[in-house]
Amino acid sequence: MFKILWKSLLVSPAVLVAALAFSSGAKAAEDTTKTEFKLNATSEIEAISLEENSAKDTTKAEFNLNAASSMQLAQAQPDATSQNSDPTLNQLDNYSNEGQGSRSSEDQVTSVNELKDVAPTEWAYEALRSLVERYGCIVGYPDQTYRGNRALTRWEFAAGLNACMNTMERLIQENVAVLKEDVDTLKRLMQEFEAELAALGARVDNLEGRVAFLEDNQFSTTTKLQGEVIFAATDTFGEDDNTQTVFGDRVRLTLNTSFTGEDRLVTRLAAGNLEAFNVTGDGALEPTTTQTFNLKPGDNNDVAIDWLSYYYPLKFGDDFTINTYVAAVGGIWSDIAPTSNPFFEDFDGGNGALSTFASENPIFRIGGGTGIAANFDIGPVQVTGGYLASNAANPDEGSGLFNGDYAVLGQLNFSPIERVELGATFVHSYHKAGSPIFSLGGIGTDAGPGDGVVGTRAINNFNDGFDRSTINVGLQGSFRITDAISFSAFGSWGEVYARGGSDTEYWTYGGGFSFPDLGKEGSVLGIFAGAQPYRGDAPGDIPIHVEAFYKYQLTDNISITPGVIWLSNPEQEEDGDDAFVGTIRTTFTF
Repeated sequence: MFKILWKSLLVSPAVLVAALAFSSGAKAAEDTTKTEFKLNATSEIEAISLEENSAKDTTKAEFNLNAASSMQLAQAQPDATSQNSDPTLNQLDNYSNEGQGSRSSEDQVTSVNELKDVAPTEWAYEALRSLVERYGCIVGYPDQTYRGNRALTRWEFAAGLNACMNTMERLIQENVAVLKEDVDTLKRLMQEFEAELAALGARVDNLEGRVAFLEDNQFSTTTKLQGEVIFAATDTFGEDDNTQTVFGDRVRLTLNTSFTGEDRLVTRLAAGNLEAFNVTGDGALEPTTTQTFNLKPGDNNDVAIDWLSYYYPLKFGDDFTINTYVAAVGGIWSDIAPTSNPFFEDFDGGNGALSTFASENPIFRIGGGTGIAANFDIGPVQVTGGYLASNAANPDEGSGLFNGDYAVLGQLNFSPIERVELGATFVHSYHKAGSPIFSLGGIGTDAGPGDGVVGTRAINNFNDGFDRSTINVGLQGSFRITDAISFSAFGSWGEVYARGGSDTEYWTYGGGFSFPDLGKEGSVLGIFAGAQPYRGDAPGDIPIHVEAFYKYQLTDNISITPGVIWLSNPEQEEDGDDAFVGTIRTTFTF
């Protein structure tokens, strides 16, 4: 007995090894058999010729392939906000709520239609993938391939299945051979996803109806309307303050028209009723108090075209573009020349700084009106040049395109790294008697002769009884320190030559920090300080400007901007007093 037990122990390992080897061999043989079976089954499938019309019609009737139009699969998602009374549509919407709870390993599903998504391991997924690869019925990626390496929602799966249905229907109609096995697979898939296909057809029909309605009722196939409405409450405070709190508006409606998809014709209508303030008590408006919503074509909400221009890009390869610009009315330099003052500049709109001074270097306020310009974009370098005339439409002597007020600009911009932009600007201008220096060519403001849109009256109306010419040089730059902090600054110097009078020079400079997305995405906190344009040889203190504002993005289309501006000696007087400007601006965009 002991010998038998001992021999059994000696023999057991050998028996165990043999059993394992036999099991592995059997498994390998089984896998090989399965593989060979699949290969043979695939190779032996014969194409069914659907040449007989009766058979073709029968197959088409079984498919019922005319329920929905063909479409590409591009990760389409159902409208999560739609309210459906149909239980089928509600069930379909619920399919996209993935990840809400999980099943235990014991709680297995028994059918594909119980799944919230379709995994690459499911038979339905592999079946659809086979149809896609054989018939090319989904073109959802740039290389026109179907990438089956991730799960699809049942909605996405139904969209892909619908595309294959339409493709196979077309092939049948064209008498192209279709495998019988594929027909059977498609029929089974249609049964499993019957609810999704029905809902897909309903949604497509609804979408087609909406598109048809829009095509019949659209304003224009080439023009888009953009609008901006500003409500502003503002007032000044100081020792000589005689102003009252005012509440007014400015409206801009812009028609952007494109004929080629790359060009742009801009037609803007504007109206407003807010003026700059008089803070010195002498009855004249101070350009130093000008805020962006004060720029308007007239009083009392008189509507006028305040900007009409055309942009056309000339592209020479990927790295060289010439952006051409023609202005018929209301052209200004910032339309075409980069100002390098992000988050403060909003092109005198209602989502940037409050004042015209903090918005951009005052050198860009010299000249405006009608003319041409071009921006040469060469990678990190941009070169801009242009000519603008203030009275180009006036045929009287001393006016016109070349004999009235005009300005010529040349500018170089350089971006050495992604977050840094630098610019150098040169402007030569000519001003008839009575025309202010910083006046945008006399457009956009009705302050009156000798009053500009920025700077002191001492420089704007210097020797305004004579014709004058100016030479101006400016520098500006910005540095995006982080995604949440940006710094920008500028400085300019100019010489004013009066024909028949004396000459003078002026200085201006400023800088500020902005904090985008502070508190909420789209919001901006801005702090800016500097000196508005002032005469270098005039008595009195330098007119200091300090501004702080916070634009709170209430919704995608509504922002509220409270802010305050401190003006020290706003008119460069020897005994000038300080003044404060308080504003609450609400901006609606659409």
